[in-house]
Amino acid sequence: MPPISGTPEALSAPLVVEFPFTRSLGPVQSAFLTGLRERTVLGVRTADGRVLVPPVEYDPATAEEIRDLVEVGTTGTVTTWAWNPAPRRGQPLDTPFAWILVRLDGADTALLHALDAAGPDAVHTGMRVRVRWAGERTGAITDIACFEPYEGGADGEAVPRSGESTESAPRRRASAEPVPHRSESAEPVPHSGEFADPVTGITAPARLDYTYTPGRAQSRYLAALAERRTVGERCPSCRKVYVPPRGACPTCGVATRDQVEVGPRGTVTTFCIVNIKAKNLDIEVPYVYAHIALDGADLALHARIGGIPYDRVRMGLRVEPVWRDGSRYPDHYRPTGEPDADYDSYKELI
Repeated sequence: MPPISGTPEALSAPLVVEFPFTRSLGPVQSAFLTGLRERTVLGVRTADGRVLVPPVEYDPATAEEIRDLVEVGTTGTVTTWAWNPAPRRGQPLDTPFAWILVRLDGADTALLHALDAAGPDAVHTGMRVRVRWAGERTGAITDIACFEPYEGGADGEAVPRSGESTESAPRRRASAEPVPHRSESAEPVPHSGEFADPVTGITAPARLDYTYTPGRAQSRYLAALAERRTVGERCPSCRKVYVPPRGACPTCGVATRDQVEVGPRGTVTTFCIVNIKAKNLDIEVPYVYAHIALDGADLALHARIGGIPYDRVRMGLRVEPVWRDGSRYPDHYRPTGEPDADYDSYKELI
């Protein structure tokens, strides 16, 4: 087909990539998260006596398995921080706050969380903070709603031991530089890690918001799809036609400019059978996803195959696009009824 002329305006649109990550918990992480639900912060003690918070199941220095759980304080010292003037969706607070690394009393490592402070001038390395618990707790890191300034032990003020009065507590040294290693008044207490109804698994949302600008080549490709056409770009060196186009030949590395209409029919070059249903996807399993080499293209694109039982899809199957009303891209591809393509006609595209 002849080259296509015309250059549409480059497109731009917000894009969200989001998926829930579900994982089971081992005994250490289960105890840590269940403890947060019960307003208890647990760490784990290594063979050399260090207390790690958050706890891990294997010593990061020796790789030895560790299970010696201890309870640490809910107050601590800021070791470093950064101000967040514009909180994003899903962050701990919806007003400006500080991200902090806080070493809880009794711990040797720092925990990352948010500090609710009036402004950056109210935050400094060495300041004392304490946990602000969430009103409803489920066994997640968000059970700590945030940290807040703690005047009871700020910058060297007395922090009493359990059962000790403020007046009788020993005075800490000032904590500007360097930050104190561990509060002498908050020795970690051994803990069994046992709670009623322990948390055994979590689902952590993962989300990325960004603005996608496809550039000249893909803008033209998407504009053609809106007209129910598929266009690729031809490399001026090797003369191959690539779909979807990327603006450069992946083989030669040279810019591509000549657009060529391909398809709409094509050939299945390889495929897989999907047996796990994706969340929020209204397609019953099993179904088939395939690489399809459109007629006139030298690179296969991927799409769903429909209109045929999943166990009858095969390499060489000839297919054509099926469009839904108002759709900007094919919903799926279905068999054309043509004889299967000869293997030699598409083997270089597998």
